[in-house]
Amino acid sequence: MADPIANFEEPLGHVLMSADEIWNLISLFAADLIEPGWRQNQALILLFLAVLAYVLHGVTTRAIETRVRAVEGWSKWQLRMIIQIKRRMGLILFSIMAYTVYLVMQSLTWPSRSYLIGGVAALVATWVMIAYAGRLVRNRFLRRIVVWGLWVYVTLQFAGVGDEVSSFLDGLALEIGEFRISMFALLVAAVVIGLLFTGARLLSTTVSARIRMNEDISPSMQVLAVKAVQIILYGCAFFIGIKAIGIDLTGLAVLSGAIGVGLGFGLQKVVSNLVSGVIILLDKSIKPGDVISLGETFGWINALGARYVSVVTRDGREYLIPNEDLITGQVVNWSHSDQYVRLDIYFGTSYGCDPHQVRRLAIEAATSVRRVLAHPKLPVCHIVGFGDSSVDYILRFWIGDPTGGLTNIRGDVYLALWDTFEANDISIPFPQREVRMLGDA
Repeated sequence: MADPIANFEEPLGHVLMSADEIWNLISLFAADLIEPGWRQNQALILLFLAVLAYVLHGVTTRAIETRVRAVEGWSKWQLRMIIQIKRRMGLILFSIMAYTVYLVMQSLTWPSRSYLIGGVAALVATWVMIAYAGRLVRNRFLRRIVVWGLWVYVTLQFAGVGDEVSSFLDGLALEIGEFRISMFALLVAAVVIGLLFTGARLLSTTVSARIRMNEDISPSMQVLAVKAVQIILYGCAFFIGIKAIGIDLTGLAVLSGAIGVGLGFGLQKVVSNLVSGVIILLDKSIKPGDVISLGETFGWINALGARYVSVVTRDGREYLIPNEDLITGQVVNWSHSDQYVRLDIYFGTSYGCDPHQVRRLAIEAATSVRRVLAHPKLPVCHIVGFGDSSVDYILRFWIGDPTGGLTNIRGDVYLALWDTFEANDISIPFPQREVRMLGDA
């Protein structure tokens, strides 16, 4: 039987040995800089360039900010690019000046007297390129891990201690039976998965744009196809990243099964909304752009999400309605099969007006409104009753753009009726009462 203390002392000794090697390399490099010579001269030149770059950074950023404020019409992506350039202007200036000094010294003196300046210039330029490339990773936490991981890796390789640091981090490991995971493996996994996720996002964005441009695919199927592509690409990126660093997925499959059972009981509503969202996309009952009514909420569908549907109302409010409510509740889809919507308004005229003329004028008034359809669905007007003070009518008309609103078109038709009736002496009565005061007699 193996001694557990010996199993623990062996990796600990390896870690301490790697730490001693790293410290010895750092000490030797620092000692070389302290001694007078060309290496010290290069360090002093780099220090001077760093101070000069810091001063120029403040001057150039203020000039850029003044220029941007003086010019209007910048787009968002241009402003973001300018902000990123401002943040790293010092590093950019330092790398340019250091590389210029390196080229001059290469032509004037021995190459060995300027190698440190050239290496630092290349290192700083690589830092800048990594920082800009890291902007492709949208998740802020993951972007920081990727950028800092690549910065540290490049710096260690430049210093010549990359292998020693890798051995040191690999010695910091957790071992349970045959399972072993080290700090080095976790850092590599974070960087690799971050890069793969970035590639998956770029690829999914391209594929999604192609799918949305295809007019042969219905809007609901476009949303379903985009979601499927995203799930497949991000899932493949995650598992490829895990597999690439040598982690066995067998134990992960067993663990994920156990977690799935627990989540099934604790997240029933979430799972129900996810399944309802898939059903909505498959049966095409609701799609982006449809005008719906659910309870007192009336608006058009802005987007279909995995958990909810975004509905925007006429007053600018955006309601996030769970998918389950759309499956189990009664939903009025004003534009499910087509965009035609019929609206009814009621009015009355006095008994002294010719009802035939009133019907004709009402249809003409409705047809004169821009959004009211005159073909193929014509407005109609019917008498619906004889009231106490008026003859009651119903005016029915159709519109083809319910997203433009319903209340405003009713108001326009009422206003057209008023103007038409005023021009043709058609009176709209109102209840009148006669009050008689009885005297003492």
